[in-house]
Amino acid sequence: MEFLSYLINGISLGSVYAIIALGYTMVYGIAKMLNFAHGDVIMVGSYIVFIAVNQMGMPPLLAIVISMALCTLLGIVIERFAYKPLRSASSLAVLITAIGVSYLLQNLALLIWGADPKSFTSVVGLAPVQLAGGRLVISGETIVTIVVSAIIMAGLIFFVNNTKMGRAMLAVSEDKGAAQLMGINVNSTIAMTFAIGSALAAVAGVLLCSAYPTLQPTTGAMPGIKAFTAAVFGGIGSIPGAFVGGILLGVIEIMSKAYISTQLADAIVFAVLIIVLLVRPTGLLGKKISEKV
Repeated sequence: MEFLSYLINGISLGSVYAIIALGYTMVYGIAKMLNFAHGDVIMVGSYIVFIAVNQMGMPPLLAIVISMALCTLLGIVIERFAYKPLRSASSLAVLITAIGVSYLLQNLALLIWGADPKSFTSVVGLAPVQLAGGRLVISGETIVTIVVSAIIMAGLIFFVNNTKMGRAMLAVSEDKGAAQLMGINVNSTIAMTFAIGSALAAVAGVLLCSAYPTLQPTTGAMPGIKAFTAAVFGGIGSIPGAFVGGILLGVIEIMSKAYISTQLADAIVFAVLIIVLLVRPTGLLGKKISEKV
């Protein structure tokens, strides 16, 4: 039962990583950009929900919707003013800009909300489920996180493969120039990708802080890095790969903390990533792409 408890907790944490990784993988798969400010959008979304629920007395569901809307707007603004001017720039310039945007968001949060950690009240009202005569207890946050993560992945796969905007995203990811010649608005498509990723970041932030109820300006930094690791682990650019990578990463982290060492857990996670990339550089579900020279 102890092992099952750790496994379920790992899947729950991995589900949060998966939601964040889906934002990373969509932006990279379509715009070929690594948005390292994505983790800090998680933090912004969590603060919005915290203020809406604790200081303004809003219902949790309404607060989450507002957080998603504001984070969507934030994602569009970041893409428009930080990344769009660098569309033809080198990868290094985009990377440096992303790190700069990340520190900007962290320091703005520090100025607005202060450095003191806030106690985040869980927005999940589902009661814990007891199994095996009470020996195995699954929290409501764990159940909701796993279910929401699976629904989001299925919804994204349907959206990308069965809608006009989704097919436009696939076209832009294949060849921006050819997509533009076919009448696709590349700028709007990339902006929509950032918007969707940022909305998912708001959901991930709420679920993360509901399970681990501490909120501060650096809350999204480490989960963002681990979610990027999960996206690479599963095969960056692949939606199912981001989901699988997130789940596996969460399970590895929790099992490492439980059976090896809490201090070495993060090192073990990144070591597993290195081993996977040495064996399969494209990630678990990534595909090799042949380019004509």
